[in-house]
Amino acid sequence: MAAAATNPPTSPKPAMRDSLIAAAFQLFLERGYEQTTVDDIVTLAGVGRRSFFRYFPSKEDVVFPDHDQCLDDMTRFLAASADSDDPMVRVCGAARLVMRMYAENPTFSVQRYRLTREVAGLRAYELSVVWRYEKTLGDYLRTRWADRKDGTLRANVAAAAVVAAHNHALRHWLRSGGEGDPLEEVDRALEFVRATWSPDAAGAAAGDAVSEGDEDVVVVITKRSTPMWRVVREVESSLGEG
Repeated sequence: MAAAATNPPTSPKPAMRDSLIAAAFQLFLERGYEQTTVDDIVTLAGVGRRSFFRYFPSKEDVVFPDHDQCLDDMTRFLAASADSDDPMVRVCGAARLVMRMYAENPTFSVQRYRLTREVAGLRAYELSVVWRYEKTLGDYLRTRWADRKDGTLRANVAAAAVVAAHNHALRHWLRSGGEGDPLEEVDRALEFVRATWSPDAAGAAAGDAVSEGDEDVVVVITKRSTPMWRVVREVESSLGEG
């Protein structure tokens, strides 16, 4: 998607942080998540407990090591939006950043997916992460649609739709074992949402109705306070009956 062409750079990851992640997942796969302690992880990584907590507040955080950085990238990406940008194109581009994060390491992403399916506590943690992404998208859309009477409702529903589309594509890719290009998959899902919620969606739908039917279709855009007789006159004029 056009909005995703410019992606913010990601910060380099410290070597010790990577070692802790690798050690944690090796133990999770060998022993199980619940049976692995922070002491086990730091022992295998060859560092102290203090080093672990410097990077990860809890054992759960080591399972989702890149989401904080990705959320920061998304926030900056949305903040850099111009007033002329289609808000839905922008939030779809922001969602694509999350998929790109998963796609950078398919093996790790698939391992994490399988682990979260087995551990209820990790599924709950994952839902909290998803909520943070949805809130970030919703905050941006509420700002862009602040002049609309339905701006808050529209922003909340549209943000949820973007997240649902992203997660649909992500789960399909993860269940396949990380085969194929997840960015193409998510682009198809996000385009469906964008076409539904962008300002030109109503016009596109009207155009589809014209092509599918034999009857003439006239779309009149007018103020709510416009008298009905004037609306009728505009319709008749458009049909050549005035």
